[in-house]
This record gives sequence, C-alpha cells and structure tokens, in this order.
Amino acid sequence: MNIKKLWIGVIALVTMMVLAACSDESDDSSSDNEQGEDEVTVELFNIKVETTDQLDSLIEDYESENEHVNINVTTVGGGQDASSALQAKFSSGDEPSIFLLGGLSDTEKYSEYLLDVSDMESAKTAIDGTLQGATLDGTPYGIPLNIEGFGWMINKDIFERAGVDPSTIDSYDKFVEAVETIDSQKEELGIDSVFAFSAMEDWVVSQFSNHFTAPEFDNDVNVAYEADELQFEYGERMKEYTDLINQYNYQPILSLDYGTSVEELFANDRTAIIHQGNWIVPSLNSIDETFTQEKLGILPLFTDSDDEGYISAGPSWFWGINKEKDDEVVEESKKFIDWMYTSEKGKELIVTDFKYVPAHEGYDIESITDPVSKEVYEMLLDDKGRVWAHNQYPDGFFSTALFPEFQKYLGEKITWEEFEKVAAEKFKEMR
Repeated sequence: MNIKKLWIGVIALVTMMVLAACSDESDDSSSDNEQGEDEVTVELFNIKVETTDQLDSLIEDYESENEHVNINVTTVGGGQDASSALQAKFSSGDEPSIFLLGGLSDTEKYSEYLLDVSDMESAKTAIDGTLQGATLDGTPYGIPLNIEGFGWMINKDIFERAGVDPSTIDSYDKFVEAVETIDSQKEELGIDSVFAFSAMEDWVVSQFSNHFTAPEFDNDVNVAYEADELQFEYGERMKEYTDLINQYNYQPILSLDYGTSVEELFANDRTAIIHQGNWIVPSLNSIDETFTQEKLGILPLFTDSDDEGYISAGPSWFWGINKEKDDEVVEESKKFIDWMYTSEKGKELIVTDFKYVPAHEGYDIESITDPVSKEVYEMLLDDKGRVWAHNQYPDGFFSTALFPEFQKYLGEKITWEEFEKVAAEKFKEMR
C-alpha cells in the first residue's frame, strides 16, 4: 500500500513538472512577438555605401511590417576592400545570410553557398536578360540589384559656361576638343581641373577598363567569363583616354579617392568630368538636390569607333542568398528580397529613395526623378549600352593585376606596352 502511494506521488510530481515545462515553453514562444512567431535574425552584407541610409530606411519599413524579423547590415566599401572583407567573413565562419555578387566570378566563387532563386517572385519579374550575370549552367543564383550605367559624368553648367554644348560631342575628337576648351578657361570657370578621375580606387579603374574590354568580348557577359585571354584589342584607344585624363586631371591622380573626387570636387563645381555612374545621384542629392536636376549629365566613350559612343549599363550587382543558413533564415531572406522589388512600398522606395533604375518589371519609369538615370535607361533601350564585362574578369584580376599595373603606368614607372603585356599574362594565369 505504501509503495502504491509512493508511485502515485511520483507520477503526480512528474506530471506537474511536465505541465510547468510546457507552460514555460508557451510563455517563451509568445514573448518573442505579438503573433507568437519566433524571432529571426538575417545578416546582410552591403557594399553600396552611397545608399546606406536608404537601405537602413527600407529595412526599418520592412521590420515594422514583420516584427519577428531583425535585419542586421554590415556595410563595407568606399575605399575599403569589400571583396576581401566578404571573403574574410566566409573564412571565419561568420557568413552573411544575404550578400552582393559582382557577376559570374563571384557567383562561381560562392556557388556552394548560393540558393537557386528561380522560384522567387523577384526572379520571375526581373527584366529579360538581367539574371544572366549571376546564372551558372542555366540556374540563376542572384537577384539583380538594379540597372546602373557609367561613363563620363559631367557638370553641364561648366561645359555650357565654357561654350561647349554636350549634345554636340558625337566623336572622340570632339570630346578631346571639349576637354582642351574647358582646360583653357579653368581660371575663368573657377575649377581646379577638367577631370577628377579617382585612380586610387581599384573599382574605378576596373570600370574604366570595361569600355575597352566589353567590345573585345562581343558585349556578352558569358563570353567575357569564359575568355581565356585578354588581348587588349582596343588598348590603343584606352591609352589615348588614359593619357588625356592624366594630362588634365586633379593631381596627384594616384591618391585621388572617391570622396574627394565626387563629394568635394565634382559636387562643388571644382571639376567638370569624373568617371562614375548614376549611383552617385543619392550622394549628390545629399549635398545639393538641385545639382542632379540642373547640372548632371552623362557622356559616352568612343572605343571601337570614333563616332559611335557607348556607356556601360546593365545590372551591376546581384543579391545572393546563403542556402547554408537555417531554413527559417533562408525563407525570411527570400521574403525580404521579394518584398524589396515586388511590393508597392518596396517599388516606391527603389525608385524615389534609392534613385535606382529598376531591373524589374511593374515599375512606372516616369517616376524616375533624375534626368541622368532616365538617360541611362533610354541609352540601354537604344542599344547604346555595353555589358558589365569587367565583373567577369578572373577572381582578383582587377585588384591585384590590372589596377597596380595601371597605376604604374600613370606613375610613369612602366610603358603602356608593359602594362598590356603584364596584365594580359596575369589574366591568362588567373583564369
């Protein structure tokens, strides 16, 4: 009898403990948020420093609609080596949930981590051809960030005060003539230099090279990615532009960074021409909103033809999602990217806040407010754009080979022939 009572007591005690535990678990779950959903943290690695504030604002809006989601942003760029910083995160085991891919080289480099995004709404609404830069063997692994175009960004006011109509510059010779005309009036115009090419930045040099390599690679990202050699087919024209820049540039050219070039010189009417793209619009707007509306223009480069000019335009970067994260993190990462590009709020912010040219359907292109972004879009539609071939260079090529050799040439330490020879050899070795 005593044994029976003992067992009844034990069973009662165990039952109370189980009920208490269940009660605790229920309390913990409901404390996460009002809907009883577990909190999920998404780590996002961003390199677009010029739209950091806009991204933070967009994330705040998303988190207000999805209270169980926390998106932490790490931004590296603007003079920092973003590529190395991202690689370091993967090497240390601190991999982000969402990160930006710079083309097929990055896509292959991180392929073991990347999610097939073909079932995502933001992949289905991407403009035809815009997934190509992050697609391997027919499988897309990245959602296009936007469409960006780059070339000569100009201060139209300086041109016009110098008596140069930008719309009449329809050949390489006329571009040279315009540069010389502006330089001859530097003092009257109150400028420091015609150019403010930031040769301290490896990515600026890489983008500059794109104008001359894209036509060599048939203006096709896959041809560029699969190419075993870089022959500098249009190297002579690249040299002519490089010499022109160096002659009329703000000096010392080798230590001129992005901030000085764009935010100090260009934005303050102290230089007429920089090599950049429409991504500088938010930075310029933060300094003077009238600049992009009244002064900012874009000119093409004449590379494989003296009188046919092209800018480089297309998807610049792609959002990759780390499939190795926990399932709930992967799902929330997908939902966030889809919301960014397909929800009404996300679409509004992409155009009005980020000032992006969208790479997705369903947008009112008339809502693009700055003239240069509209011009980039129109030039792309008119086949006046070249692909981002430089994003398909061998991994590390532009930062460890092209860039240092280009700097050596600017510093008069090697000849142009030596620059081409070494860069071509490195391209073949690294491929």
